[in-house]
Amino acid sequence: MANPDTVIKNALWKDKYCDLYIAKGKVLELVESAETNPGSHQEATTYDANGALLLPGLIDAHVHLRDPGQEHKEDIDSGLDAAASGGFSHVMAMANTVPVNDQAQITEYILNKANKSHPCGPLLHPIGALTKNLQGKELAPLKELAQTGCIAFSNDGIPIQDTSILRSGLEYSSSTGLKVIDHCEDPYLGMDAVINEGKQSSQLGLKGQPTLAESIHVARNILISEYLDIPIHIAHVSCRESVELLANAKSRGVRVTAETCPHYLVWDDSRVEEFDSLAKVNPPLRGSDDVQALRQAVREKNIDILATDHAPHADHEKDAPIAQASPGISGLDTALGLSWYLVRERIFSLEDIVRSWSHNPAEIFNIQNNRFRKNDPADFILFNPGETWKVTPENMCSKGKNTPCLGRELPGRIKYHFVNGNLIFQERS
Repeated sequence: MANPDTVIKNALWKDKYCDLYIAKGKVLELVESAETNPGSHQEATTYDANGALLLPGLIDAHVHLRDPGQEHKEDIDSGLDAAASGGFSHVMAMANTVPVNDQAQITEYILNKANKSHPCGPLLHPIGALTKNLQGKELAPLKELAQTGCIAFSNDGIPIQDTSILRSGLEYSSSTGLKVIDHCEDPYLGMDAVINEGKQSSQLGLKGQPTLAESIHVARNILISEYLDIPIHIAHVSCRESVELLANAKSRGVRVTAETCPHYLVWDDSRVEEFDSLAKVNPPLRGSDDVQALRQAVREKNIDILATDHAPHADHEKDAPIAQASPGISGLDTALGLSWYLVRERIFSLEDIVRSWSHNPAEIFNIQNNRFRKNDPADFILFNPGETWKVTPENMCSKGKNTPCLGRELPGRIKYHFVNGNLIFQERS
């Protein structure tokens, strides 16, 4: 074995205590602690994990960093701080900036600012706009965006109504080797909706969005993907009907992948019963039956990945009547804690978490990923699942404090976070 420059001792990996050896940002070897010589490699920087759980670095395929143009909500520096503390080695930033990321100059700005603020990581991957100014009328210069560094294309939260534009977007994106991520929402069925259509919307007198508003576009996208034999990725799935469509499509071999978010797996629409604007999100929190269907879909791999849909807002944008408040939840700081709650409740396994937050997003979007094999990138976290932390504005790194988790205890604390062998976050004492 080559001489390591970093050694992690006594980390828990697959129920065994192991030592991890790293050189020049790459994994050299992961071996049981009993097999190593504690007197060797004295030149290496050594960290004692003290039994913390070893996990590959997480990948978030859906974040909004608001930079350029809305830095009062978030900027690249604060967003990557939140990613580092949340365990995310890679984040994919949506194109709804101001101006929209539909040209090479904006992509370059985003990449340059990320490299200056966080040269050692987390790594930021811009998602280019699928259409110019996200208007859904004319394709953005996809080849130019791909060559500049975009990792995928999306119209973000503005649904593409013109199916011919979506078809062309899939065909052109396929020629660049990149995927389209689509927000599935019928803009007519979902117009002016505040929460999910159902018992809660009736009792509260709020305009509801039916699950059909999502599933009808999921069905459309599956049919287009199948017809063209071109992959498509479905963003933030929230309801049972969408899950059933995805399961059927996958059984037929359609090249469709999908994500859901921790908030759709933990809370249902009863969370807004007191007009809580912190729980307002788009698509909205659905019914308890939808929550159960989504959990099952993650376990059965019909939903491929988890993503935060990190949507930070300034306090005044949420401190308003729920109908006027901006939709969205700030998720980078809390995603791993919410996910670990689901593990602790035996809803998900550790394997589900690693697959959904790391290996699958890497495979779908062609990101280098750590499986702790020789020469894998040394992106990993050391995580203490038995500890807890209280979610307060002071404990969140994101500028956006808009989360239903505020004031609550979440399980698990990150002890160390490394990207390419560089320590980018250490638990505060």
